[in-house]
Amino acid sequence: MPPRLRPTRLEYVVDGVRLRAQLSAAALEASGDVAQRKAALDILKAALFRGRMIAKERLENGAGGIETARLLSGVTDEVITALWDFTTVHIFRARNPTEGERLALMAVGGYGRGTLAPYSDIDLLFVRPYKQTAHAESVIEYMLYALWDLGFKVGHASRTIDECVKLAREDFTIRTSILEARRLAGDETLAAELVRRYQAEVVKGTGAEFVAAKLKERDDRHARAGASRYMVEPNVKEGKGGLRDLNTLFWIAQYLHPGEPIEKVMQLEMFGQREVRIFIRAFDFLWAVRSHLHFTTGRPEERLTFDLQPEIARRMGYGDRGDAPAVERFMRRYFLFAKEVGSLTRVFAAKLEADRVKSAPRGISRLLPSRRPKRKPLAEPGFHEVSGRLDVDGAETFERDPVNLLRLFKLADERNLDLHPDAFTLATRAAGLITSAVRRDPAAAKVFLATLTQGRDPQRTLALMTEAGVLGRYMPEFGRIVAQMQFNMYHSYTVDEHTLRAVGVIAEIAAGRFAEDHPLSTLVMPLIDDREALFLAMLLHDTGKGGVGGQEKAGARAARQACERLGLERSKIELVAWLVEHHLVMSDYAQKRDISDPRTVSDFAAIVQTPERLRLLLVLTVADIRAVGPGVWNGWKGQLMRELYGATEAVFRGGRGSDTAAALKRYHENAAYDARVRVARADPASEAWADAMEDAYFSAFTEAEVLAHAGLSRRAAQAGGAAAEGKVRADRNAAEVVVAATDRPRLFVDLAAAITGAGANVVGARVFTSRSGQALDVFNVQDVTGQPYGAADPRALVRLTQALEAAARGEAAPREPRRGADQARTAAFSITPTVMLDNDASETSTVVEASGRDRPGLLAALARAISDAGLSILSAHIDGYGERAVDAFYVVGPDGGKLTDGRKRHALKAALEAALVADDDGAPARPRANLQRARASVAR
Repeated sequence: MPPRLRPTRLEYVVDGVRLRAQLSAAALEASGDVAQRKAALDILKAALFRGRMIAKERLENGAGGIETARLLSGVTDEVITALWDFTTVHIFRARNPTEGERLALMAVGGYGRGTLAPYSDIDLLFVRPYKQTAHAESVIEYMLYALWDLGFKVGHASRTIDECVKLAREDFTIRTSILEARRLAGDETLAAELVRRYQAEVVKGTGAEFVAAKLKERDDRHARAGASRYMVEPNVKEGKGGLRDLNTLFWIAQYLHPGEPIEKVMQLEMFGQREVRIFIRAFDFLWAVRSHLHFTTGRPEERLTFDLQPEIARRMGYGDRGDAPAVERFMRRYFLFAKEVGSLTRVFAAKLEADRVKSAPRGISRLLPSRRPKRKPLAEPGFHEVSGRLDVDGAETFERDPVNLLRLFKLADERNLDLHPDAFTLATRAAGLITSAVRRDPAAAKVFLATLTQGRDPQRTLALMTEAGVLGRYMPEFGRIVAQMQFNMYHSYTVDEHTLRAVGVIAEIAAGRFAEDHPLSTLVMPLIDDREALFLAMLLHDTGKGGVGGQEKAGARAARQACERLGLERSKIELVAWLVEHHLVMSDYAQKRDISDPRTVSDFAAIVQTPERLRLLLVLTVADIRAVGPGVWNGWKGQLMRELYGATEAVFRGGRGSDTAAALKRYHENAAYDARVRVARADPASEAWADAMEDAYFSAFTEAEVLAHAGLSRRAAQAGGAAAEGKVRADRNAAEVVVAATDRPRLFVDLAAAITGAGANVVGARVFTSRSGQALDVFNVQDVTGQPYGAADPRALVRLTQALEAAARGEAAPREPRRGADQARTAAFSITPTVMLDNDASETSTVVEASGRDRPGLLAALARAISDAGLSILSAHIDGYGERAVDAFYVVGPDGGKLTDGRKRHALKAALEAALVADDDGAPARPRANLQRARASVAR
């Protein structure tokens, strides 16, 4: 543990002398064992409660995390040792203990370290000289039952010293727990002998294997808790960049310096005063967060979930500042500390490996005598290679030419070398050498752009630059978003982590590694003329978050500023700024608008203007969505992007922008004609059905799907007017359910309600109506866990298709109990329902966009409000961003025209707003578990 910030006066919290006196008086006054035990427990509970409440009050008044953890540990020490004295003096007193009755009580694990969270487990070790005696067994049993009654969760063991040594050699968990053992009560000689033998027989000569085991344990833990330290709901204890990472560093340092004072343990060669200060500050902050979490929830909660973040921010004294909410300011502080912890961990582990303390297989070389690593000078002055790592000759390398701070990372990437910990540390300390003059240096720009656009692994290289503080210094626009969090459930990572992952996705697409997931993007990438603009736009696309004038405008200003500083030509600067300002446009049009409507493609083409911009925007959009978080990208969204890209590309091939409508019409007509011919040849019985379907239908489905739909429609005609079938589509991460039925008013409403009643979530839908009055509705649905509906239980998918057939015939669908997500998590977000009506977005329809808190049944509720207003839904487009749903509908009135009457528009808006804030049965809206909703394209 790092040195204490200031001593804690425990006598003001729990007076041990007075506590023991109270217990002795209770033992004398109470009659019988039961009464004695009850009186003792009441006294100890009161002392424990008082101690915890004082610790809580001090924490809320600004006490540090380490101080709080030590105070809680001290309070627990007093209670446990007082219980020990009561047990061994008044209950099972051995006036002249034999050798076999000797017993020592030791704190091990985190409790042994002298720090404790409010509701943490306590780990105790009862040390015996040899076999268990009746006296020792009675003392241990009485202590444990009393501690359980006091509310402690106790991890305990009763062992001899020989057993402790043997098990510590075999099990690294036990070895680590005894590493921090300290005596609480009992036989001092026994406790001291355990420590002596542990150091002599377990620790001595085993540093390398302990280091290797702890670092592997850390890697496995990171894999379980989430590989990124920038997950927006971090685990304070076990997550990457959390307390356990700092504990790992301390365990290793302590193991390599057994028996030395704590202050000496931390003064390692690899840790200077700056690193020690960072260690202490990070430890103090994380302990404060963890203690607040426990006190707030009343349980050992380690995960900083969305519903808890605002409260912890308030308790830690964070307030709103300008456009930055208190919760985002607090979480940014958290992630900055996580970043610092990552840097410490990296330097520490790499230094150990470089010094050959960490055991690493070296093939046949392990049999040869070890030699001092040789330095291999590189052609670039100031750099050399040592043991497969890139190092610098010293701090003067950066002082002589600060551009070398950028060259360091470029060379490491080019040569596929890891950075030597000394080089990384020196770069971190020298980041301040990057001044405005360096930022405008053409040589620096050349090195940086080559790293970004031509590097082997730009994501990893830029992440290292960020960790060292170099990227944020060189590109201040990016530096402003480092560790920035967006308080919503849509984004899984901080803004900078999301950005670097998006850069990595573009590099993967360029390398052809996503050919199956993104076939169109992979084909488009070789056609892009200006990759430099693409990578720069991706790096800068979110730099406007929280900026004046909105994210897009502020981001464009930041992009221009950065590109001008890099010395780029004006045309490239404007292209990068345009991409940044419009990086959300393609996803908005694809997921919120009807691509079969000529006005949609016409408006989008007017924004994009050139095929090069279209190609750039496609790749940028794909990378941006994919980097949002696990499960956000799926085949459904890919299909939407391909449709919009294909339709817009057809417009550009067709000629002038003013001919967009005509070009799009030709595009659909040609595709539909070819498809009808193929269907007629493959299945003459389907020819009439295909002729009756509108042209846009054939752009959405393959020939095999069209034939299947035709067959389903014939089956519906023979089965009372409705038929449905479903199958799991792993490529879309959803189940596809197709319903064929005779069209009628409210058909879409009834089908959506049936899906909700079955406990499913609509993530995409397409609805078409033939000229003969036959409706074809295609829904993509998931279960509440975000998996394809019916994947885990195929019978559920069968029941859903049966319910949809009944709903299509007008029968009431049975409702299943809803299994929504944890309401508390989404309740943390303030979401204002909004409804917009737009008569300009379509030539023939009014576009209604409704946005509010996502929940099961929202689509059906909105569709019902529209139907009740006497309007017909021509198409619906479902989208979602975490806890917020954004649904758009193309509607027409009874006369087939747009909704222009002001009074009716106002009434529709009010009805939709009411639907957004309450569920179907009038209860408060419950959010949906899977909130990654894709657009539904419905064309009737």
